[in-house]
Amino acid sequence: MSALSPSPATPAPAADGDTPGTTPARDTSAAGVPAPASSAGTGGATTALSGSGTPAPTAAELLDFVRRTAQDTALVASLPLDPEGRTWLRLDGPGGSEAWLISWPPGTGTGWHDHAESTGAFTVATGALREHSLAARLPTDGWKTLELNEGVDRSRLLPAGQGRAFGRHHVHEVLNESGHEHAVSVHAYYPPLPQIRRYSRTGAVLRLEQTERPEDWQ
Repeated sequence: MSALSPSPATPAPAADGDTPGTTPARDTSAAGVPAPASSAGTGGATTALSGSGTPAPTAAELLDFVRRTAQDTALVASLPLDPEGRTWLRLDGPGGSEAWLISWPPGTGTGWHDHAESTGAFTVATGALREHSLAARLPTDGWKTLELNEGVDRSRLLPAGQGRAFGRHHVHEVLNESGHEHAVSVHAYYPPLPQIRRYSRTGAVLRLEQTERPEDWQ
């Protein structure tokens, strides 16, 4: 999935409503693609609710959605491919989630980022994407620079048909390492991305560069 700087013409992902039939936007930046849920329950247990009052989608349900959507060959083929930058369409995600169909020209990527309080999932529909991620929970605020411990780096290559789900504050970057082939992927986030934090990295040092909110990419 992916949260997802987008162009100012439309909200957008890390990957980041319109329907799949809308004219896609184009992202010419090097960076890639955001209402907390209420809760209710009995007996000490709580169940997150979406804005519509229905149970909020779980990460597993978001992953199931992006996998099924990635198999919609007509939808995937409807997204124009632009060699100059990523293009995307906003989709209707399950349970009030935010979803995107995104194309990745050869050599493009997101840069390091997280999706704050949102859980998410993404699946590759065509081509392949590389995800670099951190197997560590970072402080959510109050810092500008962190030195990462050894052994926290993870890397996986996701070919067409494969994807992954992730929890809150998941720090990663997503890349199309191909020198000649576009990739297309489907991403979903819940709650809809309240913010995206972007990082730079030099060796083991991770630095918070900026925090983006929906008004920054609308």
